[in-house]
Amino acid sequence: MDLLGGTTIILIACLALLVAWKAVGGEKKKNLPPGPTPLPFIGNLLQLSATNGIEHMKELSKKYGPIFTVYFGSDQMVILYGYDLVKKVLVDHGDNFLDRGSFPSSDKTNKGLGVIMSNGERWQQIRRFSLTTLRNFGMGKKSIEERIQEEAEYLMKELWATKGQPFNPAHLFSKATGNIISHILLGKRFDYQDEGYIRVLQKLIDGFRLESSVAGQLYNIFPKLMDYLPGPHKAFFKNMFGIQAFIAQKVQEHERTLGPMSIPQDFVDAFLIKMQQEKNNPKTEFTRENLMMTIYDLFIAGTETTSTSLRYILMVLLEHPAVQGQRFIDLIPLGFVRLVKRDFEIEGFTIPKGATVYPILSSALHDPKQYKNPYQFDPNHFLDENGRYKKNGADMPFSAGKRSCLGEGLARMQLFLYVTNILQNFHLKHPPGVTKVDLTPEVSGFSNVPYQVEFCFSPR
Repeated sequence: MDLLGGTTIILIACLALLVAWKAVGGEKKKNLPPGPTPLPFIGNLLQLSATNGIEHMKELSKKYGPIFTVYFGSDQMVILYGYDLVKKVLVDHGDNFLDRGSFPSSDKTNKGLGVIMSNGERWQQIRRFSLTTLRNFGMGKKSIEERIQEEAEYLMKELWATKGQPFNPAHLFSKATGNIISHILLGKRFDYQDEGYIRVLQKLIDGFRLESSVAGQLYNIFPKLMDYLPGPHKAFFKNMFGIQAFIAQKVQEHERTLGPMSIPQDFVDAFLIKMQQEKNNPKTEFTRENLMMTIYDLFIAGTETTSTSLRYILMVLLEHPAVQGQRFIDLIPLGFVRLVKRDFEIEGFTIPKGATVYPILSSALHDPKQYKNPYQFDPNHFLDENGRYKKNGADMPFSAGKRSCLGEGLARMQLFLYVTNILQNFHLKHPPGVTKVDLTPEVSGFSNVPYQVEFCFSPR
């Protein structure tokens, strides 16, 4: 037993040394950006808090500069901090940073399929088709604006029914935003009392929060280890696979009703027809697997991010009732991970081909070179000396470049129309006994998730 124990200790020590050698640059790549020294196995976990990693990124940027290297476990990550660098890689040299890097939770749920996490020819084909089809079914057109206005009437009816009493609108907003993207993708609006719809939205709400929890962040650092451990990350995957099962059911319903001469009524129909057209193409990316994952991607992106943004906007307006608002929300602070296609020189350093890169969106949205009061609610950030709207390139909550959010126009239209309808019909008030809303995130990881806040929607 003692011999076995000693052998085990030696093996663990050798493994730790191997990981440490790899982590500190066993391959001796030259001219990498600086960064804190990683520890074996855990990398820079001690310097990157799992409760507010973005704040620690800011502190590291002060110490090492706007480009630095950190390790998630033994995986090397190059961090780009500040609007100038984020713009340089996403826009100015975007073609070299088109590919997604590995993000373990998404690798497990998406398997490199769909439109958000795919790369290369697959991404190009699916994105091109998705943009065209979304536009064909109204995105950016008057017809979808009318559809949002119709949904706003259902939303206002529910808010009127609260009679000014304290009410948390999180689930209601998810129902409203989910119905717009469901109309485009599935050709269907769900009743707010539909139990199946309510269940899938609950999975989405919970999943959004769980991915940014401590357990969710640890999964994305130590996926192989966390796969064997219990915890909230297990619930995240259960929720996401549950949403995929819901989508699979809806796709099957479309397959049963779509005839050979049918005119497509929604995104799923259009994709199924495209699959038929390309069935003899051995290199086609229009497969049932890509259909399922593309709908999954668009449904998630078109529902909870918009719903959460709507809640955040109302929270900000509740705290600042005298103004009409500005871009203040920092919903996806890290942005999406990128993979560099070839060696890239930047700020005197070399990002080697195949390196994983994080262009930190939060650092652009709060860049002190671009905003006078970067961490304060200040409408003057977007107004000129005459009080007119002034565009700022650092305002990139939907990312930038060729892989920016597909549904930016749809999200902006929903937020504008829902917020204006709410403000035209209601005064926003604190519940009795409450005097202030905490605008700091309850959970901060891949996304910033606000606290669940009750409002009083007092009729005007």
